[in-house]
Parts: sequence; structure tokens; C-alpha cells
Amino acid sequence: MYILVVNCGSSSLKADVLDLQSKKTIIELDAERLPLQPIIHINNEEVVYDGKLELGEILVFCLDKIKSELGDKKIEGIGHRVVHGGDYYSQPVLIDEKVENAIEELCALAPLHNPANLLGIQKAKQVFADLPNVAVFDTAFHQTLPNRAKQYAIDKEIIKKYNIKRYGFHGTSHKYIAERAGTFLKQDIKHLRMISCHLGNGASVCAIEFGRSIETSMGMTPVEGLVMGTRSGDIDAGIISFLQTKENWTAQQAEDFLNNKSGLAGLSGLSNDMRDILQKASEGDENARTAIQVFTHRLTKYIGAYTALMGGLDVLIFTGGIGENSANIRNRVCQRLDFLGILLDEDKNKSTQLSNENDVSNISDENARVKTLAIKTDEQLAIAIETQKIVEEKNKVNCIPKIPIAISARHVHLTRETIDILYGKGYELTSYKPLSQPGQFAANETVTIVGPRNKYENVRILGPLRSKDQVEISKTDEFFLGIDAPVRESGNVAGTPGIKLIGKNGETTIKEGVIVAWRHIHMHPTDAELFGVKDQDIVSVDVDDNERPLTFKNVIIRVSDKFKLEMHIDTDEGNAAEIKSGEQGTLMTTTKLVSLNTKNV
Repeated sequence: MYILVVNCGSSSLKADVLDLQSKKTIIELDAERLPLQPIIHINNEEVVYDGKLELGEILVFCLDKIKSELGDKKIEGIGHRVVHGGDYYSQPVLIDEKVENAIEELCALAPLHNPANLLGIQKAKQVFADLPNVAVFDTAFHQTLPNRAKQYAIDKEIIKKYNIKRYGFHGTSHKYIAERAGTFLKQDIKHLRMISCHLGNGASVCAIEFGRSIETSMGMTPVEGLVMGTRSGDIDAGIISFLQTKENWTAQQAEDFLNNKSGLAGLSGLSNDMRDILQKASEGDENARTAIQVFTHRLTKYIGAYTALMGGLDVLIFTGGIGENSANIRNRVCQRLDFLGILLDEDKNKSTQLSNENDVSNISDENARVKTLAIKTDEQLAIAIETQKIVEEKNKVNCIPKIPIAISARHVHLTRETIDILYGKGYELTSYKPLSQPGQFAANETVTIVGPRNKYENVRILGPLRSKDQVEISKTDEFFLGIDAPVRESGNVAGTPGIKLIGKNGETTIKEGVIVAWRHIHMHPTDAELFGVKDQDIVSVDVDDNERPLTFKNVIIRVSDKFKLEMHIDTDEGNAAEIKSGEQGTLMTTTKLVSLNTKNV
């Protein structure tokens, strides 16, 4: 399958045709300095443009050139990088009029990107009529951010009125390199805590805890966070109002200052290109040295903070133009992080030269606790792969089996050792009633769970016994108990808080195991095949009650031959959704719609 990937900016265009069987780029177009001084290359050969100096006309010219280069090759779909998807999109989506309207609506949140992204979509539809177009959103990967990471500390009515929150960007890159790191290390990323540093003219850092983005440096717009080529990154908001008063700036002038006249270019007074700045710094330029120091200081600070948030770190990744190519910057960032287990091998770091054939380099010292990797990102390939999935599903016949939704109350899973302490050595659980999942049951036995603030009595134990203790609570329970429990997939309890348990014959404090269960769907392999999903896929579930439709986003698929088809949400989510027995809804897997049947258990 051949896929065209379009990444359209306000002053540049990157458009590649990829062969997804070989994962190779067969046609590569780069256009820069648009629209007034267009420089266009196809497969590294310059193409002369002598038409109107207008962005839309230049895009049509470039796409026509790609069409002519295809010859007898046929592309099956077009994938578009779209920077801002807001709250609308947590995964790639087939583009229709509704999607285009949403992208246009979000232009206010990404004024440098979404308008150009939308224009690229419109011109691609003009040149390649009748081909499916797919939007892959930079913000989608960060839809899993917990509320504590999303929210700004401002008036809640203003937040609600304008939907102000942190969305995060570079999600396609962060997701791609996290998965690439897992493949390289031969480990499942759902068992790893990673920090991904995407460093280029735009720069961001992302905390990826067991496969999910749980923090990222960019916010509602791409201005927040790290020092970038021309963007300020984090700045005291009072400085802006101060400058608006002193300089008599309009809001647009202030925005232009933060986006285009700050960052490395502003600090150095030289350039937004780190290569130029490093060269000048080596020649003794103090402004260049300051720019490098501020850049690396802020990134080091973020790495330390994100490690603390995850309770540890397994993998640190550098990517993007600076992250992939600058051994100097990697060294400066890591040189004081040995206390976290980060230690570089200087020879490996200096000698690393990434390429398409050698896209990952392990630059960590052999004694380092944390693996430090330099990875060549490939957002074009990532977008092409996501586009392929949707194109392949587009013409499939939708399946309509019913999937029950189960509402799970707080409960505990215990080990043999813990049961022996709480109920007596060798004690066997007795069944109160079987559960929907084969072989599982709610026991007659209960425990009291005691948190720092309050306690819950008569919390039911579920059987059979497990290899790890686990206490599953809701967010409401979390605040009542006075405990900070992360959202986790069942069984993944590393680094979670512990809690005191009181049973009939004894009490104990488990060291870890308290989680808020990540909403999920149990599936047998035959169900997964029917729905066209696989283990660890993330989907959205629409529940329609005719009065107020709602969507559960970020539902993880769990596949096992021991499972029976069922979706699990906790009591908070069930109450908020007002789900009642017999309600119907749809499960959204990219373009596929699947009927749901709800019930209370």
C-alpha cells in the first residue's frame, strides 16, 4: 500500500509517498520559505516554481508534481498531520465536513498550524479527488493526561466558558519513539516509565508511564514548556501584561513576540538554529552560551520533575533535530542526573550518527540504571501507518455484536500471603456469587481498607487469589481515604501507594497496590478479531441515552482467551454517565461503529 503523508505549515510543506510494505519513502517533497520565496525539492532535486506567490496555489503545484511522479503507482489514502484536535479527537479519524469544521474551530488555539493544516487537506482533496483523507492529531496521544496535569489554576467558569486546559503536542512523535524504544529494548512499553525529549525548533518533553502520556511540557498552545527556536516556553504571565503596558502592544503583537521573537533566537540574538548557536558559543559568544545554558537547564528541570511524578525512570529518549544530532546538548542535559540513574557513555554519545538504517542508539553507560537512547523520529511513517489502518477499515462491513458495560464497585484482589495474615493460614475464600469473567467470583469475605484520612469497611474480596495485592478504588474513594492513587491497568501496581488492610483475624499494610482502574474492555481473541482491534488498543465508547450523549475516551482493550466480552468502568463514571440497565451505545474503533448494551453488576 502506498500512502501520501502531508505535513503542511504556514511557511513549509513536507509531502512524502511511503511504501508501507517496505516502510520506505519513494517520493519525498520538501518546500520551504513559502509563499514568497518558494524553494521546492522533489527527491533532492530542485523544482522551479514560477506561479502565483500564494500558499494555496503553491500547494496545488507541489501535489500535482507528486501525482506526476507516481507514474503507474497508486496511492490508497492521504494522511495529514494536524496539530490541534482539542477535546474532539483522541485518535486518527477519517476526514469529512464535520472534521474540517472542527479543525477550523480550533485555529484559535493553534494559529500558526491549524489553518495551514486545513489548507493542506483542502488542496489534497482537490488534486487527489475521491481518495480518503485521514487526520492524525498531535494532541491525540496526550488525551490520557490526568485532570491534575490538564488543568490550569484559574477561575473554573472561565475554564468552562473557553475550554481552557493543557492539550500537549508532538504526540505523534512521542508515541512513535516510545514504541520504537520498546521494540529496540525488547520490552513491552506498558511495563516501562519513559521520558521522551523531542528537541527541535519546536521542543517538548513527555512523561510516558506504562504506555500512556501522563505529563507533557506544551499546554493549551505550543508556546508553553521548553525553550524553543523562536518560542519562549515557560514565562511569568505577568511579564506579558507588563510589556503590553510598557510597549503599548496589542494582544497579537504580544503573541508574535512569544512565538516568533523569543526562545533561542531571542536569547542568542543570532539564530534559532542550535548548530549556529553551538558554533558561536565555542568561539566565545556569551549570548550564545547563555541560550544553551537556559535551554539545557530547563530541560534538565523537566526530566527531574517527570521522574518524580512517575516515581522513577526506566528509559530517557532524545529525538528531534537537536536531540538526534547534538551530543553536546545530550551531555549537558544528563551530566548532573546520575543520582536518577542516568549516566552516559561519552564515546557512544559522541559517535552516534542516526540514519534510516540505524535509527536507534543506546548511549547509556553499561552501569546506568536508566537506559538513555537517541532515536530518529519518523512522524511521516507514524502518520502513514495510522492512515493505513483507517483506509483498510473504511470499506469493511460494520459488526454489531452487543457489549455489556459493567460498573465496578471498590474491591480488592489478594495474595495467598495476605489472606493468611487477614484470615488465618491456609484459609480458602468462599464464593458469594460468580462474576461475568470466567473463573472469577465475589467472595463472602471482606476487608476494611484504612487510608490516612478515613476508612471503608466491608470491601469485598474478589477471587481467585492473585500473585500481587491490588486495591481498586474510584476517584471519590481516593479523596475520602486521603490517598493519591494513579490510573493504572489492572495488575500494573509498581510504584503505587500502599494501604492498611484489616481482616477477620489480623491486619497488614501492603507496600503498594492501590489504583484507580483504567477503564477497559475485556475481549476474547475471537471478539478482538471480530472488532478489528488488538490487545492494548485505545478506543472511545459512545453511550447514547437520547437526552445527553456522552463519550468515554481512552478505553483500553485487554485481550485474553480467559476473558469474556465486557467493558468495565468504576462507580464514579457510572454515576456521572447515569448508566442504567438496557441502554445502548457505540464503541468507536477509528472508523468502525459497534453497538453496546449496558447493564449494572
